[in-house]
Amino acid sequence: MKIAVFCGSGAGANPIFTKEAQRLGRLLVDAGHELVYGGGKTGLMGVIADTVLEEGGNVYGVMPLALKEREIEHKGVTELFIVADMHERKAKMAELADAFIAMPGGIGTLEEIFEIWTWGQLGYHQKACGFLNVDGYYNQLLGFINTVVKQEFMKPEYANMMQVSTDPAELLDMLRHYEAPQEKWS
Repeated sequence: MKIAVFCGSGAGANPIFTKEAQRLGRLLVDAGHELVYGGGKTGLMGVIADTVLEEGGNVYGVMPLALKEREIEHKGVTELFIVADMHERKAKMAELADAFIAMPGGIGTLEEIFEIWTWGQLGYHQKACGFLNVDGYYNQLLGFINTVVKQEFMKPEYANMMQVSTDPAELLDMLRHYEAPQEKWS
């Protein structure tokens, strides 16, 4: 499986984020998976790409031209796709990937995983999505999602589309066994 990982272009404040990016990278290779990611060499993005490459795995980066021009692309990946903009980046990553994971990251990470999650809800794909909730990073966000469900802006089956675990091995297993619910407008 090709698994897209959305994560920070910075390392974050907690060293466990880097440790878990390395762990996830090793687990991806051990399980025969390939990495799809944003193509950068910095932060958690660079850590997971470097780890997968060091372990002998394949890494596919997708980067908008404007970021490549700032020279932040990872030059050692298996294949780097240069696209026009962020919209094309997400579309290309969605095309390449069989499943999606959000690790700790900023607003860009959230925007990417929420769009993919929404596409799944609308039936544009039936691919698994998950939060790797490292050290409780997503606890407050998950609480908000529960509020969205309680206030009836999302049905529980669509909230449950997002697989959540604090353990990358468990999350990979959850993604492997994921079954999509019926699409929202069918």
